[in-house]
Amino acid sequence: MRSSVFFEGPTLTERSSRFWILLGLASVIAAAGVVGDSTATVIGAMIVAPLMTPILGVVLATVLGDRANLLRCWTLVIGGAAAAIAIGYLVGLLVAPPVVAATNDQVASRVTPSLIDLLAALATGLVGAIALIRKDISDTLPGVAIAISLVPPLTVVGLAMESGAFTEALGALLLFVANVAAILATGVIVLLGYRIGAVAALDPGDGTRAGWGRGGRAIASVVITLAVIGVPLAVSSVRFTDQSLLESSVRTAVEPWVGEVGWELAGIEADGSHATVTVTGTPPLPDTGPLEDALRAQGVEPADVTLELIPAYRVPLGGDAG
Repeated sequence: MRSSVFFEGPTLTERSSRFWILLGLASVIAAAGVVGDSTATVIGAMIVAPLMTPILGVVLATVLGDRANLLRCWTLVIGGAAAAIAIGYLVGLLVAPPVVAATNDQVASRVTPSLIDLLAALATGLVGAIALIRKDISDTLPGVAIAISLVPPLTVVGLAMESGAFTEALGALLLFVANVAAILATGVIVLLGYRIGAVAALDPGDGTRAGWGRGGRAIASVVITLAVIGVPLAVSSVRFTDQSLLESSVRTAVEPWVGEVGWELAGIEADGSHATVTVTGTPPLPDTGPLEDALRAQGVEPADVTLELIPAYRVPLGGDAG
């Protein structure tokens, strides 16, 4: 297990160079996939990304009480995260339009993390920790790399920062931190459950200071971390749920109305307790009274909805203008 996740010994230089090369390439691939709104490209970046290795290294070093490797692995995680953000920012400089959630589904899916994302990360971290212990199921690690989102949200942070969308950048950073915290939590618990620390303590020459007392402190630290991360995720989940319910109610009221007046629904955007509805069609402007009644029937106060009417004119070309 040490040879799988620790950067030490005669292979230190080789493993370190491999980590930074793969991280750089994965960040470029992820940033390009986000900018191009390509899910397949982003998945490819997840497979290439090597961040899972030092994160699991933090888990093992925590259980073993190996301070040297704990510091080294944390340095790789933090340094790698900073490098991925920087690469995302640089890629953003090459793109003319801003890369933001309003125009890019890859960004939108990573800037509003919720408790569901934390649950998925906990399960993924559990699989990763078990795969580290049991070599007979280590072939699941590529699937773990796809399931967990590490490098893509970091590149989204850089792209959003370059676009001036700092709130979205914070949301993507929260997703990354939540995923790391989930991996650490489940990893430490699994390794302690397999008594890895107790087994290592029987080896007088491994340089670690493991034990159940240290394991108890490790569990306490990850529980506190998850609790701290869970608060903003819970707030985000509630906010996202409220927005989804509001958008659904408004859509139910608007769609029949636009059909009756002969206009078309261009979009609905919910932000907090307010929704903006955009419709387009040929003049004259339609009567909005029936729409207000339909909104009230859905439990939505009309004052919480802004209606944008965009008139559309048809102008024939190529004819005799005179």
